[in-house]
Amino acid sequence: VNIRDFSTDKHKKVDDYPYGGGAGMLMQPQPIYDAYKSVADTIPAENKTRVVYVTPQGYTFNQRMAENFAKSDDIIFLCGHYEGIDERVLEEIVTDYVSIGDYVLTGGELAAMVMIDSISRLVPGVLHNEISAETELFHGYLLEYPQYTRPEEWHEKLVPEVLMNGNQKKINDWRLAEAKKRTMERRPDLFDQYFALNECKEKLMQNKMIHIDMIEMINRGRAVLVAKDGNDMLLLDKETGYYHHAGDNKEFFMTLPREVRLDIKKIILHQEEMLKPVQQLFNLQNTLVCYQAVYTKRERLPISGLYRGDGKPTEDGLTIRLLTMEYADIIQNEYNNAEYQKVKEKDYIEDRIKKHRMYGAFIGEELAGFIGIHNDDSIGMLRVFEQYRGRKVGKALQTFMINKKLEMGWIPYGQFLIGDESSERIQKSLGMYMSKTPVIWVD
Repeated sequence: VNIRDFSTDKHKKVDDYPYGGGAGMLMQPQPIYDAYKSVADTIPAENKTRVVYVTPQGYTFNQRMAENFAKSDDIIFLCGHYEGIDERVLEEIVTDYVSIGDYVLTGGELAAMVMIDSISRLVPGVLHNEISAETELFHGYLLEYPQYTRPEEWHEKLVPEVLMNGNQKKINDWRLAEAKKRTMERRPDLFDQYFALNECKEKLMQNKMIHIDMIEMINRGRAVLVAKDGNDMLLLDKETGYYHHAGDNKEFFMTLPREVRLDIKKIILHQEEMLKPVQQLFNLQNTLVCYQAVYTKRERLPISGLYRGDGKPTEDGLTIRLLTMEYADIIQNEYNNAEYQKVKEKDYIEDRIKKHRMYGAFIGEELAGFIGIHNDDSIGMLRVFEQYRGRKVGKALQTFMINKKLEMGWIPYGQFLIGDESSERIQKSLGMYMSKTPVIWVD
């Protein structure tokens, strides 16, 4: 949108001299506001909209910011020119001040294009590959490892032999070692964060079953280390906004910076004795108590008698496939009819469908049940409609999702509410191990 189109000046002038003197010209507030309104008035009121002012004075753009912006419904970019923009219109319309680096451009358009490219590729469907955006540069604070393609020899330089032998474990080990080496050399600041998180991971691995959600958060590059003191640690999940705590020091939270304490509105605790201190300190009363179930093996589960790997129907006519938005209301109604519900918000269900994280079991063309991957990467939302129970539909869905997560290189794990005997029974039958103590969601 061309701001000049909204100038009332016959020469389409949109700038003027600054009050108080000084070099250069400032953009006037009214043309900018009118240009903004021409866009904002076309956006539904319920949409989550951000207005980003592209300016050297803003926060430096990074991957975490891109992930955050990608959750918005609409983003309006305001590109600065000249010496800047009248402060009054910025105060009225801008939600975010962002810079792409400590250097000066003639205008904000190129910076906006950089951000648009980075953000849009995180929107489901843009890359046509559900995991490529999650497994590359900056994932887990490591730069990407070196990549090679044909020919095997070029300018007397050979592709590393380890990449040619087909041993995926050795390939993964080599890639990790190279990523560490490259990050240490080029971005020691990132490597420091990687190293600190992996120290946390080593401690968490001492009781893997109860801490699997935190371990996978680190593995998946979603974790931010907020604080650590002895055996106590506080991580923030960048995707869900939930804090995760491990440890048993009841004074730990009092040592946190004030801004962190004010920000804690939802937290997952891994030691029961921390519940009362947290509730009292942060005035959080809603709780959900779950056990963790973990599939610790690396080999895929057998699918015979459950579903077919080629997507064709079984003898009973069962197929498992991605769910589309037309099934959002059906899933929502099933949760509303359940005795308990971990997820009930329709926008959450729609988000899971958009991100290719919901799968349905069909008998013919009839939906018999569904399962999904939560936004914390855990398996969940398993439901089988009453008329299809007793036909191994739930076991087929759970098996499918465990195998799906193994294909993606993730550790399959999920959580089930205390008292949910059917979920516990299915997970144990598939060889999943249960945590001996629960995790507690508090908000």
